[in-house]
Amino acid sequence: MGRSWGTWVLVGGLVVAHFVLHLGLGFGRGAPDLLTIGLLLASREVGVGAAAAVGLAFGLLEDALGVLAFGANGVTMAAIGIVGAFMRDLFLGDSRLFVISYFFAGKWMRDLLHWLMIGEELRQPFAQEVLLQGIVAAAYAALVGIVLLSLTGRTGEQL
Repeated sequence: MGRSWGTWVLVGGLVVAHFVLHLGLGFGRGAPDLLTIGLLLASREVGVGAAAAVGLAFGLLEDALGVLAFGANGVTMAAIGIVGAFMRDLFLGDSRLFVISYFFAGKWMRDLLHWLMIGEELRQPFAQEVLLQGIVAAAYAALVGIVLLSLTGRTGEQL
């Protein structure tokens, strides 16, 4: 339970930091996607249904701040929460390489699913949005995620 409590404090801090960086300080896309990192961490602590609910809540928080494509973030984050919860059962004894890959794949999948969910009139070209910007954003999120875990004293084996 102690480990779980610490994870939830970290997840709550990531949610707050996400909105402070993106909206409060105005970094926008220049800030890492801490919401997805928080969701991926939370998903490893709970079952599939709870992970989907956390993802939906995070997505609706983000959707509430935008006027276009309402619901796309909610559905996308719920799906990422479900996949993240399944990963806990598939991979035990997580190495640092796995955690980096987990954050990278989770963020890239989020960008891909979101691109698929928004309407065609809102989409940027696939190569630009998902392949180029998505891969850079996923690498950025993975780097920030592993640094945060290192700073909080959590290693891949404790995740």
